[in-house]
Amino acid sequence: MAGFRPPSSGLSALRPEAFGVDPGGARMARIRRSPHFKDGVFQNPGGEARTRPSGTAWDFAKLYFDKEQRTRRAPLGNIPVHATTFADLARPAATGLRVTWLGHSSVLVEIDGRRVLFDPVWGERCSPFPFAGPRRLHPVPLPLAALGPVDVVVISHDHYDHLDMPTIKALAGTDTLFAVPLGVGAHLEHWGVPADRLRELDWHEATEVGGLTLTATPARHFCGRGLRNTQHTLWASWVVTGAGHRVYHSGDTGYFEGFKDIGADHGPFDVTMIQLGAYSEFWTDIHMTPAQALRAHLDLQQGGPGGVLLPIHWGTFNLAPHPWAEPGEWTKEAAEEAGQAVAFPCPGEPFEPAGELPTRPWWRDVSRPLERTWSVPQSTPVAASRDDLDLVGEG
Repeated sequence: MAGFRPPSSGLSALRPEAFGVDPGGARMARIRRSPHFKDGVFQNPGGEARTRPSGTAWDFAKLYFDKEQRTRRAPLGNIPVHATTFADLARPAATGLRVTWLGHSSVLVEIDGRRVLFDPVWGERCSPFPFAGPRRLHPVPLPLAALGPVDVVVISHDHYDHLDMPTIKALAGTDTLFAVPLGVGAHLEHWGVPADRLRELDWHEATEVGGLTLTATPARHFCGRGLRNTQHTLWASWVVTGAGHRVYHSGDTGYFEGFKDIGADHGPFDVTMIQLGAYSEFWTDIHMTPAQALRAHLDLQQGGPGGVLLPIHWGTFNLAPHPWAEPGEWTKEAAEEAGQAVAFPCPGEPFEPAGELPTRPWWRDVSRPLERTWSVPQSTPVAASRDDLDLVGEG
């Protein structure tokens, strides 16, 4: 079977290919030299972030498997998906910047004549197994082959809902480059990406691709694809700067004061793509609520409303106890109160941040009524000392 080693390798022969591989050799030596690697693991900005759920397993199980709550975590009907076509994407962006949210954290950004694809996940499940794990709530808007040429694929970290082996293998057969956080390149090489097409960066390092500058910036999260979490691959947010535009993709992160530094060094941005789904009181350190995501956007814009916020990491996979449509409603209310422009495209719907934004709350068409249980804080939230649930490396 593909990806398996000879029986003489013992238990390692049972390791699924999708687990990837741990970094070694020169790559591991470089990791050890990183100023962000200490005591054998990568360190989070803003202090230690626990990477297991707070509270008891029983408390979480009661909430997660409650019958009434489970029905709220999925749409009532088919999620509207924009029928994106190759012709849509082949037409140059009138303003030089066009963004297409493809679901969850997958985003195609056409910026100053180049095409950047963030966290592409075309797989049916975000899992190492085809028969288990969170399954898509909507189909991908278009086949990967219909996307057209991509100049660079950017990966934020190695969790299954951001780094999808089947998608990477398909892209390995093209001539695209890959920009990844330090250590993540080991997985990609294992799946067939040539080393000379990898740009593997530590935080604050940058690389040039076709006139674009891609900079890996800090995030507050964790890594891991197997049964044990070695913290030997880095997680990152990303800044992409062209001749006329600049964008930010958060990957997965909890709120931390470093957003202000990223904004001061690289902002303001035409559009920020910020994680604001799969949050929970059980893991407040390393995922953000919509209110925290809005605060992060304002920090990135150097203190006030500006640019466009694109919500990501919601609507596609069921990864947390909150109602499926809550991220949309909460973001809409928080942004309106702050006077911040937000784009709410259906999956696959292209838009230009300098043009007319998609703002219709489409999720209401297929959502159960929501009880308003959130708040819009008036001050900057502080990163709490809670944790995330690593469902075989998701989130």
